[in-house]
Amino acid sequence: MATTRTFSIIKPDATRRNLTGAVTKMLEEAGLRVVASKRIMMTEEQAKGFYEVHKDRPFYGELVTFMTSGPVVVQVLEGEDAVKRNRDAMGATNPADAAEGTIRKAYAENIEANSVHGSDSEENAATEIAFFFNKDEIVG
Repeated sequence: MATTRTFSIIKPDATRRNLTGAVTKMLEEAGLRVVASKRIMMTEEQAKGFYEVHKDRPFYGELVTFMTSGPVVVQVLEGEDAVKRNRDAMGATNPADAAEGTIRKAYAENIEANSVHGSDSEENAATEIAFFFNKDEIVG
């Protein structure tokens, strides 16, 4: 299995509750290594651009508002089959459906405030990484 990269966001509900370290620990325990990380206040423009794929969905406005409501931590993660490892570590989008031992089961408040975002494919990971990071910020 090849070493690949994926993108992760620790969302405002988790940073508000000071869970950045706990979430990152779970990602690392899943076999992922943080090769870039920064805490930012996502602007409305960034949130709208990042979630543009959802612009026609009824939750888009609320998602933009939520993602700009507090600091987030954007990260580049590296490991064998990184996208799958990250998605397995996060658990189901709805924490009620998430498996025990996953980030969302442990920390999500609800389906909207579910603590983390992760890329769903290697192609999307590359796009999402480039949205927030310059190549010189990724130190693997």
